[in-house]
This record gives sequence, C-alpha cells and structure tokens, in this order.
Amino acid sequence: MARGMGPRQPRWAKQGFGVGGAKKKTTVGSSPRAKAGAIAQRRKAAKAGSAGSSAPKGYNPTSRERVAEIIKRLDATYPGVTCALHHQNSWELLVATILSAQCTDERVNKTTPALFEKYPTPQDLARKKPEDIEPDIRSTGFFRNKSKSIVGAAKKIVGEFGGEVPQEMNQLLTIPGVARKTANVVLGTWFRKNVGVVVDTHVTRISRRLELTKNEDATKIEQDLMQIVPQQRWTDFSHEVIWHGRKLCVARSPKCADCPLETICHAADKTWSTVEIHKNAR
Repeated sequence: MARGMGPRQPRWAKQGFGVGGAKKKTTVGSSPRAKAGAIAQRRKAAKAGSAGSSAPKGYNPTSRERVAEIIKRLDATYPGVTCALHHQNSWELLVATILSAQCTDERVNKTTPALFEKYPTPQDLARKKPEDIEPDIRSTGFFRNKSKSIVGAAKKIVGEFGGEVPQEMNQLLTIPGVARKTANVVLGTWFRKNVGVVVDTHVTRISRRLELTKNEDATKIEQDLMQIVPQQRWTDFSHEVIWHGRKLCVARSPKCADCPLETICHAADKTWSTVEIHKNAR
C-alpha cells in the first residue's frame, strides 16, 4: 500500500526514471477538483499503509535484476564520486580514515592539512609520542585513542613495511587502528583493489532500507553485499551509497520524493512513497 504526503512529482520522475528504469508517463488532472481528489487519495493511502506490510510472496530484493537497477540509478545520480576524505597518497588516506571514526569528513578535512604539513611522512610521526600529536587532532574527537593509533601505525609501517603502506588486506589488518573498513577504503580508493565493501553507518542504514541485508553487524553486511554486488563495483558502490546517505537518504526524514531509487525502495521509514511499504525494510 503506497503512502505519501501529496501528489508531488519526484525528481527522479523528471529525469525519466520509472519502475524498472523505464521512461515514465504521468497524467495529472489540472482542474482544482482533480488535484483535490488526488490529495485526498494520497492521504487515504498514507493512512491505510502507514503500518506497512510484509514483502509479497516471490519478491526477491537481492535479485540480480534489482541490484543492477539500483547500481544503474546510483551511477546516473553520482557519476565519478570517490572518497570525500582529502589525501595525496595512501598514507594520508589511511590517517584520514582513522581520524574519521565518529567524526565528519568535513571536520577531518579541516584537520589534516596542518597535520600533514607538520608531519608529512610516516617516518615523521614514528618519531613522536601519541601525546605530541593530540593537540593537532583534538577537534576530531577521541583524540587520545586516535593519536595512539596513528603513531602506532606509523611505527608499524616504518618498522615492518619499509615506510610504505602495504597493499594486502592481511598486512593492513596488522596495523594499529586499521580494521576492515579502513583497509577497504585504502585498498579500494588508492590502490583500486576491490577486496571488500566499505561498510559505514550510511552503507549499513541504506543497505537495510533497500533490503539488501537483514544484518546489523558490519562484517556480516559486508559479506551479504559481496554476494550480490559485482566485485568490480565494490568500491564504487560503497562511495555512491555513502554519498546517497549524505545527500538524499539521510537518517532522519529521508528525501524520498527526490530519490532516484524511490520506485524500487520499500523502506518502512519512507517519507513519501509510490510503492508498497515493507514493515521489515529498516
């Protein structure tokens, strides 16, 4: 049962998207009576469908066709997007990703220029104590733990990897402050290696809204996505979903009327919908 807030034409419709990606033809009555009737119909549908329903029998949210359509629409909406963290090399990206934990990319991008000017290489930071760099990264939050991770990472890279950020997952995971998310960011963004899918809060939320996973654990979500998204698209898919989470599919009051995925999204917390709501899509 569809629900919505009014007979507004969403942005994706203006771009030509319809169900299944086909060109959509829309006929809207122009008389005041027709408009009033459409509004009343929307309100009635919203009231009836507010609780949502279970997905219909035979519906497969992770089908190859549906996933391909999601990727197609994300490609069209966010062409050429990449990691929002500013960096000039793999070391700077690794440090920036460590700093981004529980912090916005915008704040990290304001912090790293001065940090990298002061300590441009792993060797520079390997000679420092964690407390030496705490003032430089204080604004990113959790600065004591992050300073220990960054200095520890520098020492590890200088001592065991010749001062170069390793290009293998198993080696990256031995570095202080580096878990799979950080390793995937570095491998996918800088080295262009699709070893895994970056799962942050945006990817977690949107993957569940789109019914691409039922899991809440990041490791399990990554495994689910790796099963349905083509490997050559893992890095780009992550970037596009993250940007989508910032621009449209925000945590509170998602901008569903402007979303290119609206006609194939059945999320329980949609603010506007032309399709049936699935109560478990959250």
